[in-house]
Amino acid sequence: MHWLGLTLLSAFFLATADTLTKRQLSHLRAGELVLVRFGVTGVLLLPLLWLQPWPVLPLPFWGWVACLLPLEILAMWLYMTAIRGCPLSLTLPYLAFTPVFNIVTGYVLLGETISWAGFAGIALVVCGAWLLNLDAAGNGQGLDVLAPFRAIAREHGSRLMLVVAALYSLTSVLGKGALQYVSPGFFGPFYFVLLGTVASLLFASRDVRSWRALGHHPWAYLLVGLFMGAMVLTHFYAIEHVEVAYMIAVKRTSLLFGMVYGAWLFGETGLSRNLAAGMMMVAGVFLIVA
Repeated sequence: MHWLGLTLLSAFFLATADTLTKRQLSHLRAGELVLVRFGVTGVLLLPLLWLQPWPVLPLPFWGWVACLLPLEILAMWLYMTAIRGCPLSLTLPYLAFTPVFNIVTGYVLLGETISWAGFAGIALVVCGAWLLNLDAAGNGQGLDVLAPFRAIAREHGSRLMLVVAALYSLTSVLGKGALQYVSPGFFGPFYFVLLGTVASLLFASRDVRSWRALGHHPWAYLLVGLFMGAMVLTHFYAIEHVEVAYMIAVKRTSLLFGMVYGAWLFGETGLSRNLAAGMMMVAGVFLIVA
């Protein structure tokens, strides 16, 4: 299958896993949700890791991975905290800020600079964020242009997801460093098995309630794990056939799928305006990575 189709599938699987997490598992604590997202997915991907030959893993590879793991787990913990208690339409779109933050991390860590198209992309992402919070602009005394940005600061889930976007801007650069030594097809299962192991040690080793919580609603955990596993496989198979930046830009369409799910399953309002804002943000992502 063409990389574009694989990436769109990956975006759909990610949005579906987020929706199932919010709908079926929001009673769990954020740490337990991290355990489900990484632990169950790692178990499901373990056979794929066994069935392929292992490359030589040099010391620098482990250095990249050691930097990645804590940031990835912190990002997922904040991610789960955001979506379990806040509307999908006011959380998922802010992942589009990852390439905006990438401009800073790419410059500091890799010496990359931004083009004029990149500046235009940033403007589109920021305008999309403004449009998402347009209701806050009407205060009865005319249009307050800055009010939507203040609304972002007030919305707990939006603030958290902006932090997640910043963390993902770091993990994307660090992941690129690790992929110098292994193929994406190996790294995907390997990384999630490792994440699952670390998440289990971190969130379940000292609290027996986390293990007991996994004894309830096993089908929901399995479904979330299956969709996460499908997301990982389509993600890394797509990356093998195209530049990472383009693939990630297309994958940000997951925020559009999430908005549709939010309106359909959770009764979130303003779908037309939210989709327009989301498409504006996705277009901005494309310009930034172009």
